[in-house]
Amino acid sequence: MAQNTRTAPAGTPTNVTQKHTKGGIGESTLRPDGTLKVTGEFAYSSDMWHEDMLWGQTLRSTVAHAEIVSIDISEALAMSGVYAVLTYDDLPTEMKNYGLEIQDTPVLAHGRVRHHGEPVALIAADHPETARRAAAKVKIEYRELPVVTDEASALAPDAPLIHEGRDDHHSGHVPHPNIVHRQPIIRGNVEEARKRADVIVEGEYVFGMQDQAFLGPESGLAVPSEDGGVDLYVATQWLHSDLKQIAPVLGLPEEKVRMTLSGVGGAFGGREDLSMQIHACLLALRTGKPVKIVYNRFESFFGHVHRHPAKLHYEHGATKDGKLTHLKARIVLDGGAYASASPAVVGNASSLGAGPYVVDDVEIEAVALYTNNPPCGAMRGFGAVQACFAYEAQMDKLAAKLGMDPVEFRRLNAMEQGTIMPTGQVVDSPAPVSELLRRVKARPLPPEQQWLAAGEQADVRALPGGLSNTTHGEGVVRGVGYAVGIKNVGFSEGFDDYSTARVRLEVINGEAVAMVHTAMAEVGQGGVTVHAQIARTELGVTQVTIHPADTQVGSAGSTSASRQTYMTGGAVKNTCEKVREAVLEIGRRKFGSYHPAWATAELLLENGKVVTDGGEVLADLADVLEGEAVDQEHEFRHRPTVPFDLVTGQGDGHVQYTFAAHRAVVEVDTELGLVKVIELATAQDVGKALNMLSVVGQIQGGTTQGLGVAVMEEIIVDPKTAKVRNPSFTDYLIPTILDTPTIPVDVLELADPNAPYGLRGLGEAPTLSSTPAVLAAIRNATGLELNKTPVRPEALTGTL
Repeated sequence: MAQNTRTAPAGTPTNVTQKHTKGGIGESTLRPDGTLKVTGEFAYSSDMWHEDMLWGQTLRSTVAHAEIVSIDISEALAMSGVYAVLTYDDLPTEMKNYGLEIQDTPVLAHGRVRHHGEPVALIAADHPETARRAAAKVKIEYRELPVVTDEASALAPDAPLIHEGRDDHHSGHVPHPNIVHRQPIIRGNVEEARKRADVIVEGEYVFGMQDQAFLGPESGLAVPSEDGGVDLYVATQWLHSDLKQIAPVLGLPEEKVRMTLSGVGGAFGGREDLSMQIHACLLALRTGKPVKIVYNRFESFFGHVHRHPAKLHYEHGATKDGKLTHLKARIVLDGGAYASASPAVVGNASSLGAGPYVVDDVEIEAVALYTNNPPCGAMRGFGAVQACFAYEAQMDKLAAKLGMDPVEFRRLNAMEQGTIMPTGQVVDSPAPVSELLRRVKARPLPPEQQWLAAGEQADVRALPGGLSNTTHGEGVVRGVGYAVGIKNVGFSEGFDDYSTARVRLEVINGEAVAMVHTAMAEVGQGGVTVHAQIARTELGVTQVTIHPADTQVGSAGSTSASRQTYMTGGAVKNTCEKVREAVLEIGRRKFGSYHPAWATAELLLENGKVVTDGGEVLADLADVLEGEAVDQEHEFRHRPTVPFDLVTGQGDGHVQYTFAAHRAVVEVDTELGLVKVIELATAQDVGKALNMLSVVGQIQGGTTQGLGVAVMEEIIVDPKTAKVRNPSFTDYLIPTILDTPTIPVDVLELADPNAPYGLRGLGEAPTLSSTPAVLAAIRNATGLELNKTPVRPEALTGTL
């Protein structure tokens, strides 16, 4: 009998059960840029090139606080190959300052410099060496002024004002003009609660200035356009924030400043502020030629903000059975010469300053100071890192004074879902603080002094001091320490935080293909990977193209605050859902008469087909679209927050909380003061792991940054001159692969019902508890109090 080969009309259902589209959420799909990066083929912003381009150079101040008496650019301008030399007087508009929240940062210094390395002049030349030599010929006469370097000099009755005549929205509620912002958190009655305490411990803690230390230096290319505008290709964290600061200074409407994200070599908060963006545009518009600026490593240390150094005073009380009675704390953050993100950092440090614990009676005051030190702003952890270092040291002190196990003491006081924060906000999603601590404690400890068994064949890399070959086992003792932290996710305190996504679905060469277009800055976090996974999951397609990020689509907000997967991922998800609805409506219109399921069933898109929730195929996507394209653009917002009350600090200021715990195992040569971190185990709740490979990578990376500030990383600023002493990777040390221990990761997935897919922002939490865990382990090994980061050898040997 002949087989019937009649082709069924498009839209006729078939009884084929579909599998989920491959490469969707929950799978560890590989990064599209991963291979290019590890083989050296990825194009970073510093690799950009344009025919006939010039090279830009910034001349920076050599002193921290001084009056500018005169600037002579004549010799520089007369040099062959120099096209332009710009100073403050050459700025084209009345808008000569910029800033994330407070516009207090000059594009170029005028009349006065406020910190070491402040930009004073710009040079454009036909070769980078010519530009550098021209910068050296600019003559600047300074009259040095007294420097403000700490709280005492900033708040003294006769203190020089870093910014005279302040009129920003914080100036009216701070007790001194050299305080950027002040935020108290007051709940309950600390004085009464203190009476109930059987033990009270106090501590003074010092947290050093940490650099983001991204490997790709600040760089970009500005290209003037025929319409009088400029196209800027730049490595940044927030395209639209940059745009809103750049356009007014240039005197251009925003539509004439077209920004495109170029390859970003790391960020960690250090690219949230402007660096060379305005400078490159000014030079390009002045010369009429493309201008490229690339900082070297020395200049990079002056070209971006750093983590706020902090001094913290904490007092805790507890009953004899281990219950916390009260907390009183004062947190002083050094914001440096300009505001940057200091107000928001203050909000985080204060509102999260009690840690992930139940404590009903709280008084916390956090302030950020204006000083002549380097400007400080956003860095991974954003105010919560400094506080965590202090409150976790306090937990160990309390446990020791009570004779309790430090982990069990923490678990006894751990917050959980339903706990009321010191701000009055209810924690309304899972808060598995106790379980995270239980998991890191339950993990088997690594063998002790593994190098002993190897004898003369021991690998010196396993010993404190490593390849320096200074330690051979004598005086080496082990220590184990624990810590846990709490971090907020997303922008807080009433900020209108939203992200935009545009998604297009069309048929190309007979296959349905999705295009996802956002302004999200891919800085290494893996957002481009996740966006493709979301599109595959929601639209049932295999082929997804990620459009380059630019300002031709609505804002995606900043790649910071652990927010991008939540916010821009949420925008991609929502927009894909709208596209899916539109596609199904087209299908109903075309094929609804073939099967009642088009009208009655819950329909999905899977593997390029329209299917029922029972797996029955109704049509191919290619047949449904048939030359049509569906294009949608939508915004996504998280639930609203409110500003913290300026007197009490009360208010639902945060969107979501995230938690991580660490256990550090160290070996310390107590004679030489050398530390080897053997293992840094962690447990973290991520809500839902959209890509487990990326999740683990983020947790291990954040943990390593926390390790760095624990034992080696610190920008050293001369307390007398406010000059930076170590602006290089020779003298500013960061962990290498030889310093990085085994980092076992235990991932919990307790969904947040308020978040897309139940996910929880995860990138910052590992940087909180890793640092105090390492310090706790070193204390455990040595018996020393160690209240400052980083721990240096002289602090362990008593040779300070």
